[in-house]
Amino acid sequence: MRIKHLKVFCDVATTRSFSRAAALNGISQSAVTQVVQQLEKQLGAELIDRSKRPLVVSRAGQICFQGYREVLDRCAAVEQRVHSQGEEISGEVRVAAIYSVGLYAMNRCMQDFIGRYPTVKVRLEFLPPARVYDTTRRQEVDLGVVSYPRPSRSLGVVPLRTEGMVLVCSPNHRLARIKKVTVDQLKGEAFVAFEPGLIIRREIDKYLRRRRALVDVVMEFDNIETIKRAVEIGAGISILPEPTVHSEVERATLAIAPLSLGDLRRPLGIIHRARKAFTPGVARFVELLRASQEEK
Repeated sequence: MRIKHLKVFCDVATTRSFSRAAALNGISQSAVTQVVQQLEKQLGAELIDRSKRPLVVSRAGQICFQGYREVLDRCAAVEQRVHSQGEEISGEVRVAAIYSVGLYAMNRCMQDFIGRYPTVKVRLEFLPPARVYDTTRRQEVDLGVVSYPRPSRSLGVVPLRTEGMVLVCSPNHRLARIKKVTVDQLKGEAFVAFEPGLIIRREIDKYLRRRRALVDVVMEFDNIETIKRAVEIGAGISILPEPTVHSEVERATLAIAPLSLGDLRRPLGIIHRARKAFTPGVARFVELLRASQEEK
């Protein structure tokens, strides 16, 4: 069984397409079909259900994918360690981050990393939380940067830091002119919230319920940037991670109302495939990202 055949099969399983796997490996579609057929004959099991579109990986195929992917990852890590001996670190680092983390925390780290390791190719994309988890599990990226990171059997977590939460409003809102805001003063206020399925929404709701602050949820969004725009135009108040509103407060498009939110905080972390060895480039990126967070 050749290593390159394992990669071809894993690409079929990931893309659920023979033609896409062929393009990724620079071979014909018939060659990809032959590789999969050879593996199925050798194992005595159907790995890909070809009767459905897109293709469906069978239970046996899933087992093979997980095992083959670990073999490929270890081979890549060994190769990069050998190549990096006495030389510059090379390779690729693929990162997916939720929008709020990426917009204010990733840029400086990216620039610093590229400056230190110019031969490493870095690919960064911003995605909704569910997509960050999905692409990390499917190993389409090496690292995912998320809030409220959740470890599992397939995913490990590297903690980054926690952020304090603040009450934000339009600078023209009455709460922005009060020296000290109390929870009682939030009752009945129009509130711009996160969508119900998000962990941060559940944590904020829990905080408000404990203090019997009955706000009026008038809008719900799945990302911080849209919530900030709604608050800026006076649609309502909101509770957001303090670092995510720095630039708006400086420009005076948002104001932080003086309300103590106590232990309401948002944890940040890096998720990655469990039991997957980091390549030197990925390991250096994790180290640099953690160091940049500790400085804040």
